[in-house]
Amino acid sequence: MKRLFTVTALLAGLAFNFAAQAEELSVMTSGGFTAAYKILGPKFAAATGNTLTTSLGPSMGKAPEAIPNRLARGEHADVVIMVGYALDELIKQGKVDPASRVELADSRIGMVVREGAVKPDISSVDGLKNTLLDAQSVAYSDSASGVYIEQQLFKKLGIEDQLKPKAKMIARIPVGSVVATGDYQLGFQQVSELLPVPGVSFVAKIPESVQSVTRFAAGIPVKAEHPEEAKALLAYLAAPAAQADVQATGLDSVKR
Repeated sequence: MKRLFTVTALLAGLAFNFAAQAEELSVMTSGGFTAAYKILGPKFAAATGNTLTTSLGPSMGKAPEAIPNRLARGEHADVVIMVGYALDELIKQGKVDPASRVELADSRIGMVVREGAVKPDISSVDGLKNTLLDAQSVAYSDSASGVYIEQQLFKKLGIEDQLKPKAKMIARIPVGSVVATGDYQLGFQQVSELLPVPGVSFVAKIPESVQSVTRFAAGIPVKAEHPEEAKALLAYLAAPAAQADVQATGLDSVKR
């Protein structure tokens, strides 16, 4: 209740202060929290009068769009939303204020098939293993979930050698998109990144005993132009009132 009051009071103050002069915040966000951000961001803007300019990119990797690479090139940001351990690395590098770190949500890995295809049973580890072995092709992302699948999940299931010829990491685009076109039979990615993709059917999350939970967090770069407004945005995204929208996108709320 105290936290909710604090966020409400902060937003009320911002709305009053920015009635005469709204600010434009630059936000960089990675895939897993993007669906929730697209719902909550406009609500924050409406409550405060500020506007949000958003850049999308992965939390890590060699792609030019990756958030660490954007910052390294000198691109401006007031807020970065990304995988927690990738954010921690930016904090260690002195690029993000450590005191600004806010926990946002937990993300789990799920699976999709092409719309209209039979949904296999992956509710058990054996079911998941057999589904992977029977599949003609498997796609997974180039971010945190895909790294886990490629480096750990296949090994845990004892099927690494069998999957190598038919499993591929998909760079830059949603995994669901290549399943929707029929290029791949199964697609694995964080649930929040699978649900918005048209042309696929969500099957389920992978079993909890072999699941990898990715924490999404946010922070304020040390060179942010609007740190107070950025702080208000982070408080809004993490507030209890935001959790219904967060959960609706396939994410799990952080236990506080």
